[in-house]
Amino acid sequence: MLHEWFKPTKNEPTFLSNPGKMQSSQPSEATPILHHHPRPVPNPILHLQAAYASHPNYHTSAFALYRHMLCKGKPTPNHFIYPHVLKSAPEVLESNGTKLVHTQIFKSGFGQYPVVQTALVDSYSRTGSCIEIARDFFDEMSERNVVSWTVMVSGYMRVGDVGKAVLLSEKMPDRDVPSWNAVIAGCTQNGFFSEAISLLRKMVMGGKEAVNRPNQVTVVCSLSACGNTGMFQLGKSIHGFVYRNGIGNDCLVANALIDMYGKCGSLETARKIFEMSSKKNLTSRNSIINCFALHGQSDKVISVFEEMINCGVDDIRPDAVTFISLLNACTHGGLVEKGRAYFELMTSSYNIEPRIDHYGCLIDLLGRAGKFEEALEVINCMKMEPDEVVWGSLLNGCKIYGRSDLAELAVKKLIEIDPNNGGYGIMLANLYGELGKWDDVRKLRKKLKEQNAYKTPGCRWIEVDSEVHQFYSVDKTHPRTDEIYNILESMVGLY
Repeated sequence: MLHEWFKPTKNEPTFLSNPGKMQSSQPSEATPILHHHPRPVPNPILHLQAAYASHPNYHTSAFALYRHMLCKGKPTPNHFIYPHVLKSAPEVLESNGTKLVHTQIFKSGFGQYPVVQTALVDSYSRTGSCIEIARDFFDEMSERNVVSWTVMVSGYMRVGDVGKAVLLSEKMPDRDVPSWNAVIAGCTQNGFFSEAISLLRKMVMGGKEAVNRPNQVTVVCSLSACGNTGMFQLGKSIHGFVYRNGIGNDCLVANALIDMYGKCGSLETARKIFEMSSKKNLTSRNSIINCFALHGQSDKVISVFEEMINCGVDDIRPDAVTFISLLNACTHGGLVEKGRAYFELMTSSYNIEPRIDHYGCLIDLLGRAGKFEEALEVINCMKMEPDEVVWGSLLNGCKIYGRSDLAELAVKKLIEIDPNNGGYGIMLANLYGELGKWDDVRKLRKKLKEQNAYKTPGCRWIEVDSEVHQFYSVDKTHPRTDEIYNILESMVGLY
């Protein structure tokens, strides 16, 4: 059993010569020195290239430095430089960037090095349209190690092809903790939570306890899967593992625990972990705010938010995620005026450009309050095209107040966005039924049938004896389906 495993067991600037310091500071600080250096030596160039490549805001600079090296002719890019260049290439020029660097690698003869081959696989896989090119290079590699296997698995996960990623990971000859983390994290990020838990079970039951012992990354991903599936008991077992191994002070782990307990309904435990955390950063505050918002405790959400903006710490300023939770709390609490004020505050005081999620929350807030004219005004003034979240929020409000006229508009827009999703039409048909418009119900259902529209089936998870069971609406593929339906029929018979 998975729970059992988690039980106790017995003359230059320094940043040019030190890659650690280089990558922890701003790479731009080193650039002027290198440009005026008469004869750049390889190590500082390598460190700067690595720093640029590892910093999300400096990919263009990394590519520019590479071009500068080619133009000057010194130092010549080698098998140490190319992996960093390949990391930045798809971020700057997408697949064309990788292809340009690949051509240069081929000409220079550095393509024989496994580290360069692995970097090529990674670079091509970062462009979704080139994932099969990446796989071809992976299959042709002369030497594949655990890093190259992990890179290919991560590439499939990045484009959402979870099936191929899991199948490939199962073929790995040797698996270490990072390789397990790649596939578990990929499943979690793509919404395959029960698969992530199943992989965690395989990881810790694989017989190589010393090698496959979960680390902070494993714990964070596993707690996310537990929170999203309601696997409270396993989540508590992992918490015990965290406590015994002394990693509870890790900020990412603490935030994951807050999130898991909040989603599983144990708000008091989530609050205690938050209060006991020695490093309350923006993410931890967002986590506890989201916990309270999920359970409609708008007063506590506002309290934590007010504490955040008055704490006097420059690094802890509300971000876009904060305001999504804040607006959700106002929606569930019916706090229309506060919701409006927070939406305005987001742009006026914090220079945060509203995203589609923020507009969706605001429309939901106004729709639930019956303020449809204002909601339509907001939709018409949006700087981006309204998506299914926005129109779906309006449709929900229409259902509450019986506004079939606006519901028809919302459904029309939703069908334009996703013509094959019959769920929206079914919602409108149900609204017609509640209003007694049976002719409209028949016409709409006939139209949906002719269009062969479908409704995405609902999905639920339950935890029984440490095992996750996943169920879909009208799904009968579970191995114990007959027993389940027999018990269900006997329960129905009681009433």
